[in-house]
Amino acid sequence: MINVIASIRIQPGKRSEFLEIFKANVNNVREEKGCIEYFPAVDIEADFVPQGLDENRVTVIEKWESLDALRDHIHSEHMLAYKDRVKDMVEDMSLKILQEA
Repeated sequence: MINVIASIRIQPGKRSEFLEIFKANVNNVREEKGCIEYFPAVDIEADFVPQGLDENRVTVIEKWESLDALRDHIHSEHMLAYKDRVKDMVEDMSLKILQEA
């Protein structure tokens, strides 16, 4: 199984609009072959040290059956369309592609 943590920094004031577009695509992703789990998450105050809070960051949690399934996902039509719709809202993004140790 492949785990993905995508950290997306959104322009200030654009998080709600970004999440609306993102969530409209979630069912398309969950229907992809090999998708186990896929959802966006945002920071909440939990009073843990050293927790960092960023109201302009969306973290996407993903689980895939294989690296090939993840590669297919990244190149799918609906993901290419989604990326085009949000490109002007995203300031930066980082990916962690992980497997269980």
